[in-house]
Amino acid sequence: MTADPFDQLDRELLHALHVDARAPFRRLAEVLGVSDQTVARRYARLRESGALRVTALSHPGRTREVQWLLRVRAVPSAAGEVADALARRPDTSWVNLCAGGTEIECTVYGDDVGPLLLEVLPRTRQVIDVEAAEVLQVFYGGAGSPYAKAGSLRPDQVAELQRQPPAPDSTGAAVALDEVDRRLFDELRTDGRAPIERLAKVCEVSAPTVRRRLRALVATGVLSFDIDADPRLQGVPARAMLRLAVTPDRLDAIGRALATHAEVAFVAATTGSTSLFAAIGSHSPGGLYRYLTTQIAGQPGVTQVNLTPVLRTVKAATTRYAVPRSVG
Repeated sequence: MTADPFDQLDRELLHALHVDARAPFRRLAEVLGVSDQTVARRYARLRESGALRVTALSHPGRTREVQWLLRVRAVPSAAGEVADALARRPDTSWVNLCAGGTEIECTVYGDDVGPLLLEVLPRTRQVIDVEAAEVLQVFYGGAGSPYAKAGSLRPDQVAELQRQPPAPDSTGAAVALDEVDRRLFDELRTDGRAPIERLAKVCEVSAPTVRRRLRALVATGVLSFDIDADPRLQGVPARAMLRLAVTPDRLDAIGRALATHAEVAFVAATTGSTSLFAAIGSHSPGGLYRYLTTQIAGQPGVTQVNLTPVLRTVKAATTRYAVPRSVG
């Protein structure tokens, strides 16, 4: 068995960043009970090794983007190559190799995914089949509610880090982003902890203007922060894609129920042959089995269950990972 490369402080730091992704190192150090230098060194090590990365997410519903879930089947010898090609696209996230290495699952954002679905993938010889489902309603996950259900911090530490959230914009109306907003997004997607001074330089505006824009984007729900992290650091090395066929009268209730489960990182109602999709994780395959046979089995209205194990993540929200030659 491979030794765990992460320790308790690594996991506490991850949890702290889930609570407040842009908290200064000084504040993180006070909560974690270590020095500023220790937190800064630990964060730098985790980030440089690819184990942790803070990134910014835009809310698809607030920026006039449509969110799609793709399920691509490819010939075994080329699945890794196809997954890597999808990961290189700027409009994709959460590109995973699944189901014995012949299936790729990913999320695509954009106003028009037609060219990818109707031209690029069908013309790729190694692609056998493509299934696309449009996201209709997100119950949990993504820019609306980045994952922060579990972690190593005590409740009092979480309370110390939590800020009073701004009153949400109840209209939910789409927001038009200008050039400054887009530059801000692009830089924060690369480094969600980028200093204000660097953001101001990239956006070619003053630091106070950046602070004001950033506060406004967060307050209106257009922008939020998330963490790309090694599944072992998160304590959920066993991950899977769960698809449920649900009777229409139970769809909303089951979606909201799954949103509260610790195993669920993302759940949404979608179009397609199944009406509910969830990304789930546990400490072991046995944990996934217990989740299915207890939490899911106890949900009335579920008529079909499909579970696809994740073998490797090729791209998280924004972070790309190398695909070994032996994969695909």
